[in-house]
Amino acid sequence: MTLFNQTSRLACLVFIVAGILLFATGCKRLLDTERQGGYDADNYPYPGGSGPYDQFIFGAYNDLRSFNVHSQSFITAASIRSDDADKGSTPADGGSNAITMDNFPVLPSNGFCNTLWLGYYGLINKCNSTIKEVNTNTTIVATDAIKQQTLAEARFLRAYAYFNLVRFFGRVPLIDTLFSDPAAQNNVPQSTAAQIYTFVESDLTFAAANLPLSWDLKFVGRATSGAANGLLAKVYLTQQKWAMAMAAANAVITSGQYNLSTTYDKIFREEGENSKESVFEVQATASAAIQTANGVQYAQIQGIRGSGVWDQGWGWNTPSTFLEAAYEANDPRKNRTIMYTSTATTTYQTIYGENLPVGLPNPRYNNKVYTNPSLRTSIGHRFGYWMNVRILRYADVVLMYAEAANEAGGDANITAARNALNSVRGRARIGAPAGTLPDITTTDQATLRTAIHQERRVELAMEHDRFFDIVRWGIAQDALHAAGKTAFSNSRDVLLPIPQTQIDLSAGVLTQNPGY
Repeated sequence: MTLFNQTSRLACLVFIVAGILLFATGCKRLLDTERQGGYDADNYPYPGGSGPYDQFIFGAYNDLRSFNVHSQSFITAASIRSDDADKGSTPADGGSNAITMDNFPVLPSNGFCNTLWLGYYGLINKCNSTIKEVNTNTTIVATDAIKQQTLAEARFLRAYAYFNLVRFFGRVPLIDTLFSDPAAQNNVPQSTAAQIYTFVESDLTFAAANLPLSWDLKFVGRATSGAANGLLAKVYLTQQKWAMAMAAANAVITSGQYNLSTTYDKIFREEGENSKESVFEVQATASAAIQTANGVQYAQIQGIRGSGVWDQGWGWNTPSTFLEAAYEANDPRKNRTIMYTSTATTTYQTIYGENLPVGLPNPRYNNKVYTNPSLRTSIGHRFGYWMNVRILRYADVVLMYAEAANEAGGDANITAARNALNSVRGRARIGAPAGTLPDITTTDQATLRTAIHQERRVELAMEHDRFFDIVRWGIAQDALHAAGKTAFSNSRDVLLPIPQTQIDLSAGVLTQNPGY
């Protein structure tokens, strides 16, 4: 079997069962307007094939849809801070919290920082609670296999939360247990970033060893060994542990669970959710009866800001002119990523053939979160709460493999890196004119490094990776200054400030990051 098999048939099945769980939502048909999933409490019942700890672990999964975890503050901190995106909307919308995230510096009083802190520590507490139930609840009867699997899910989600926290804030408190007095959690001192990364690696290594390769379709969206290894690859890559990143990414690639058969256009449609491209997604659903409670506000925050049928969201996180200029000629990913507002001389259309209006507040919007108009009509809601959030895609893993292999060096690794890179470009040019996105042929490590960095930018554009990438590559200040964000300082702004609210609650136990 070749390393990058793009010929595999997309195995995305429609599975409709009345009353199915939120996390049992399968790959949806284009017009499957009554998306399944009616449970929204933390204590979901568990169907056959799972276990009695679902009532706890589903509370952690539910937090992934929280406004504090993957909505306003996450989008602002992970994407709008980069050179690929601007705040968008109207100039004053979001106030100083949003404006300073876009243009720097972010102040310790910024409410978005505190929201992120609360959201991710809330998720961590749900994971720690699940772990405690598995380890100490003697009234629950379960096999050792179910216990290990549940612990692995909890540790995967906890690792994801800590990975985001350490990238956002650097030194953060390491909390791996529940406190009898919840207020005592406020007084845990910060661990070093190195200590947090070691902890994350431990959680993900355990998760990778104890999670299944895949779940029954009714449990789609739950963490897998591929998700754990893919996230572990990114953790290693962030620390420049090239050989380990290469091995972790290769474990995903050779698992047989994923491939590049899903076209780039389809990945971001509702019908493309949980495809062979998906390594981990936040699951969301909506129906005419339950329009928002089982969903996530991710798409609404980035949706078109207009009136009437074009009132689809806040209009935040708009692609920048600098991202627009980054694409090679005829790259189909450009128009699938950037949606243009019509002008007096040019009428642009959505991916569903609708003519976009003239006079919207912004000239560009994030096309990767544009929702199906038939679903908006049948659900009776314009704001796309049913859209999944793509956290980790297969192409991301392939490009991480390429980067790690190239940095590891040696002729064989550089060849493997180039082949991996070209597999992503090969999928991207499907349907484009001949000569578009030709294969990279260089054997020079530095030249290939530049090509891999460029490919990550355009393949993953607007998907909350760019800021973290330019920081770990050491080019954040140059890139952001070139994009007009000249208040960015490399000595301060690679990390967010520790929220002043949290410093105050700790009575000074927590200390501020440098430069703030």
